[in-house]
Amino acid sequence: MMQQEAVADADAEALPGQAVYTATSLRIYDATVLGFSNRFLWRCLTSELVALYDANVSANHLDAGVATGYFLDRCRFPVAAPRLCLLDLNATCLATAAARVARYRPQTLRANVLAPIEPQAEPFDSLGITYLLHCLPGPMSRKAVAFANLKPLLSEGARVFGATILGRGVPHNALGRCVMRLYTARGIFGNAEDDLAGLHDALAAQFRDVVLWQRGAVVLFTARK
Repeated sequence: MMQQEAVADADAEALPGQAVYTATSLRIYDATVLGFSNRFLWRCLTSELVALYDANVSANHLDAGVATGYFLDRCRFPVAAPRLCLLDLNATCLATAAARVARYRPQTLRANVLAPIEPQAEPFDSLGITYLLHCLPGPMSRKAVAFANLKPLLSEGARVFGATILGRGVPHNALGRCVMRLYTARGIFGNAEDDLAGLHDALAAQFRDVVLWQRGAVVLFTARK
């Protein structure tokens, strides 16, 4: 009972950051977020995020926070028929992404990274967690539990990679700051206190070989289990 209550509490906490992703908003997500916002607000080209996937995705991949499935659709898997699992709390995101990459016959797993996740039959060899962390409620020390909850789903040596928009210690332009304030006020973003050191510490607490690099207001990262 206590575990069920903890999961319910975690779902309620994460709800504002994922509730914005409706069937309507997902239809314009690629154009607005990956097109306009990445280029003009956060100043990290979407092509760099696709390249991150190309360099790290495995034939046995778990993706957490899937949005429209854009990166999984565009990236180059090392095999023609990878094992692919989509993990998200938002059922609409799961359905949208699964339809987009239906050629891979993906498994879908509705789960909240802020709560313990049911173990899967086989561990995964790579984990993508792109543009999810800044939607989780802060501070980074709180959302770091996501890495601890995802770690048991990974094989030894699995590659972990992703990107997040930081709120502190990175250059935000005027428009980006305005949008940040709006998203924070609505609960869409929870990254006002997120910085490079906090992200590094959260990753290093669970993984090894942590590498981070900055593009505009975005930090990309890789690590290993």
